[in-house]
Amino acid sequence: MIKLIKSSFMNEQVTKDKLCEFIQWAQQLSIGTYCKKFEEMFAQWQGRKYCVFFNSGSSANLALIQSMLNTGKLQKWDKVAFSSLTWATNPMPLIQLGLEPIPVDVELDTLNLSLELFKKTVEKHTIKALFITHLLGWCDASFAEIEQYCKNNDILLLEDNCESMGTIFKGKKLWNYSLASTFSTYVGHHMSTIEGGMVCTDDVEFYDMLIMTRAHGRDRNLSPDRQSAMRDKYQVDGFYSKYTFYTLGYNLRPNEITGFLGCEQLQYLDETIKTREINAQRFITAINNNSDFYPLQITHLDLFSNFALPVICKSGQILQKYIEKFQDAGVEIRPIVGGDLTQQLFWKELYGPNLQTTNSSLIHQQGFYFGNSPEYTQEEIALLLSLIEHE
Repeated sequence: MIKLIKSSFMNEQVTKDKLCEFIQWAQQLSIGTYCKKFEEMFAQWQGRKYCVFFNSGSSANLALIQSMLNTGKLQKWDKVAFSSLTWATNPMPLIQLGLEPIPVDVELDTLNLSLELFKKTVEKHTIKALFITHLLGWCDASFAEIEQYCKNNDILLLEDNCESMGTIFKGKKLWNYSLASTFSTYVGHHMSTIEGGMVCTDDVEFYDMLIMTRAHGRDRNLSPDRQSAMRDKYQVDGFYSKYTFYTLGYNLRPNEITGFLGCEQLQYLDETIKTREINAQRFITAINNNSDFYPLQITHLDLFSNFALPVICKSGQILQKYIEKFQDAGVEIRPIVGGDLTQQLFWKELYGPNLQTTNSSLIHQQGFYFGNSPEYTQEEIALLLSLIEHE
């Protein structure tokens, strides 16, 4: 059986041994010094000033949108565009927090929305923000133009990078194009803390808000100087400061176990990204040479960081053929993440049927993905290639 996820961690046994030792001697397992250390390490790795660690990538998305509302950058009922081909916790926080989600279709060759498709949406709606999903390592070739278009039209740009950690486009890592960006360290993603997620930003006031949103709206985890400034501003008495709630928030905190794992696993990230890119280039070449599939485009990317390869079949009948082929070979495959979110039951119940996202719908109905583990053997890679090569 070739599974999507071969192990929980890179260098798994060593990591588990170190984790057991850490739990034995650690004086504190709730959020503390290791979470802070990982935040600093990750911010440095990806080239942004600040990183806030959460208990999942979904929580990171929720905290991002809540913080946008808490700071007044968004107001209730604002229209926020999002990539229709995404995961559920991209549009769900928009809905849950009283914003109006506007789906934008994607291109078949990049699985991402393009400037052309986004402009069509802006022509029909007054868009306040764009929450773009960089799916499975991709951005569209027009992404730099999307960024500039947002700046020119006062549209806030937010990036969901939970599936594209490490991808480089035009000399910059993808998540360095926006006010803030989210990440995931779920066990099946680029690096694992079992569960975890982050938001990164260069804006210190937004950083403070993310920290407070993570912990019930309290100032508990702010730096001492920022904490003092907050208490002076609102004239909060020292005795009551521990239980003063400045803004709307949740308990989305990570713990020292996940913080420790982050610090351990980050050292392997660059190596695993390189290995996965080499594998992905071989897989995509095979996909693009098979007339059963729609071709994929990665030549516009400086570095392609991917943990699962999408295959978009040209018909439902062809899809069924490959599902059976992979299953017979003992290879685990799945639908392409959440597919077209406007085809999901929760969306139809809230908003009715949607006929505008034709490419996303096609991918939803005719696509699947298989794993791109950095631990696959050459024999396993050869088997995967044989399954997608033209017969």
